[in-house]
Amino acid sequence: MPEDLNWAIGGEAGDGIDSTGKIFAQALSRAGRHVYTSKDFASRIRGGYTAYKVRTSVDRVESVVDRLDILIALTERTIDENLAELHEGSVIIYDGERTTMQDVEIPEGMVGLDVPLKGLAEDAGGAIMRNVVALGAACAVADFPIENLDESLEKHFGDKGQAIVENNEEAARLGQEYVEEEFEHAFDYDLECTDADYVLLNGDQAIGMGAIAAGCRFYAGYPITPATEVMEYLTGRIDEYGGTVVQAEDELAAINLALGAARSGARSMTATSGPGIDLMTETFGLVATSETPLVICDVMRSGPSTGMPTKQEQGDLNMTLYGGHGEIPRFVVAPTTVAECFWKTVEAFNLAEKYQTPVFLVSDLALAVTEQTFPPEAFDMDAVEVDRGKVVDEGEVEEWLDDQGRFRAHAATDDGVSPRAFPGTPDGAHMTTGLEHDELGRRTEDTDVRVQQVDKRNRKVETAKAEEEWDYREFGDPAADTLVISWGSNEGAIREGMGLLSEEGIDVRFISVPYLFPRPDLTEEIRDAETTIVVECNATGQLADLIEHDVLERVERINKYTGVRFKADELAAEIEAVLEPEEVQA
Repeated sequence: MPEDLNWAIGGEAGDGIDSTGKIFAQALSRAGRHVYTSKDFASRIRGGYTAYKVRTSVDRVESVVDRLDILIALTERTIDENLAELHEGSVIIYDGERTTMQDVEIPEGMVGLDVPLKGLAEDAGGAIMRNVVALGAACAVADFPIENLDESLEKHFGDKGQAIVENNEEAARLGQEYVEEEFEHAFDYDLECTDADYVLLNGDQAIGMGAIAAGCRFYAGYPITPATEVMEYLTGRIDEYGGTVVQAEDELAAINLALGAARSGARSMTATSGPGIDLMTETFGLVATSETPLVICDVMRSGPSTGMPTKQEQGDLNMTLYGGHGEIPRFVVAPTTVAECFWKTVEAFNLAEKYQTPVFLVSDLALAVTEQTFPPEAFDMDAVEVDRGKVVDEGEVEEWLDDQGRFRAHAATDDGVSPRAFPGTPDGAHMTTGLEHDELGRRTEDTDVRVQQVDKRNRKVETAKAEEEWDYREFGDPAADTLVISWGSNEGAIREGMGLLSEEGIDVRFISVPYLFPRPDLTEEIRDAETTIVVECNATGQLADLIEHDVLERVERINKYTGVRFKADELAAEIEAVLEPEEVQA
């Protein structure tokens, strides 16, 4: 029996693949098992191949692997798409009564279970429950107590009435009983349950949760894959804390709405993906010049242009670092795990307000759609600290008035951070314009004032470099000759890949970089290593270029831009391949 089980359901968009996968993932989580999910879905509402994969273990899992143990195939294409991951002994559950599945050939060495999914679902109350029948069949194969499925079905269908819940529970049991009664094959699986209590959520949900915890009270956005779920999570939840979600007519409107709310004193945020970031760039400069705190979340996907909206890529790094006309101070923060999506969102809000500057919170599709289990203490709300920066009240505003009693909202302070007065603060009334302005916010073309204000805005970044922690996360052997550097969602796959490399006698030091601007100085770490490899999901090696610029050293690169995330065993093989020439020379 493998240490972990890899399960998947595949079919066409519109076949209920996503909801079925979530039901099973929730059931496993509630049974005290760790879960890590991944999705493969087409950029359309109906039609096109789509799949939902669940990896589960009693031990923590942090990536997908090239192995599939149980596959629910709703279409023949599902088998073809997953053939490379199926192995001898893999179980394929399908409905041979379906017209498109009658001539299915099960690959040699694999176990095919022809289960009348539609017929059994009709016996339970309706053909629409055929996927739940398949879940019951999978429970029989995996020796997973079907009672664990009941709570998940209750959560998913509870708002539709108890009768619907009971029908689905019956459908699952009919699938289980059919496999147990009709097939004598001895399956090699026995899913252990534990008393552990886990939270199951994805990166978009963690960002939304982090925004609420950080005190975000206004969100404006326009639906776009894969950032939409941030807005979906906040809708209905942020209201409970006095906040508001606005669905704008487009991304340009969204960032301008968020800018307006931030100017009024509310912690504000917008989220989008590549094409939306392009549109928001026009306002991005106004956010920075007006020194307005704003969090802009970019959930990256394959580009350019419309690209592949439902596929993985990390191609927006240069855009977030350099996007916008003129020279714009900013911070770029990139979570590397689902849990970090929560904590880096909190941090992004604090950075935005402490330094009165825009913050790019950069996630990617793999983080956005991956659902993963965590102990509840991973999101300790008592540990959340809110820092609103240099907000002045009635008693403090006087020291920031000029000799005519006017508030200097853009005062040229030594640290570059000016006082901030919320609307309604006595004597704190002021104006701000997107034109270059003086300390009072009035437009100016005075050369000395221009230099003063540009230098002032840039000083905020230097101040933050000195005051904040911009460090990396490190794993593996600090003394290893091989150094791997990466960012974003690749962390989990690299960490598991390191275990595979260790079995081959290859020790690796791994640095995961969550801060892209400002970013840590890796000069010493790279010079200590014999080989440095930068791993990222783009074609040109955008982080590798930055590192080479920073440290004046060449690095090796592993780049993937197929639209599919890295897998642990794949990365282990890629890293080993980079090192092989050195071993041959030795």
